[in-house]
Parts: sequence; structure tokens; C-alpha cells
Amino acid sequence: AKKWINIRKSYGNFYKVPRNQTKLTIMLEQLGMSYDGRPHSGLDDSKNIARIAIRMLQDGCELRVNEKMHGGQLMAVSSSTPLEGAPAPQMPRCRN
Repeated sequence: AKKWINIRKSYGNFYKVPRNQTKLTIMLEQLGMSYDGRPHSGLDDSKNIARIAIRMLQDGCELRVNEKMHGGQLMAVSSSTPLEGAPAPQMPRCRN
């Protein structure tokens, strides 16, 4: 994976909370959810992160790639970068 969505960054930016409030259990609690599964289990953590992402989408968040690896270095991706996989904007076609 060279590009990904850091859900902690997306959550903090969308809900306007500081970074120290973007731990997995805190994010779930603030969204009215409880942690499902065993803490620090990769599979259970992934499922809980997915639940957060779904809730963010339901709340109107547009999740975008916000981090990438380039030349072995972690880099932030600008929020003005087009959505991954989104088609280029096109002008409406007129029928004659």
C-alpha cells in the first residue's frame, strides 16, 4: 500500500477534535459505540475502524486518501487532491 486513509486524521478533521481524542476507544465512545472484540486484535481493531468509517460516511464525511509513502518517507496528502477513483469532472452534454 502506497496510499491510505489515516482514519484518526480524518476523524479529527471532520469532527473538529484534537489528536489526543482520536484513539480508537475514544472515537468509538464519542460516537456512542462500544469496542467489539479483543483489544489489540488486528481483526477486531479493523472491524471497529470500519464501523467508525461507516458512521463518518453516514454523517457526511468524504473520506479521502490523506497519507502516502514516497521514496520511503511518510507524506501527508493535501485535502484538495481529487478523490481516489473519482472520474474527472465533465461538462453536461447537450442534445441536438
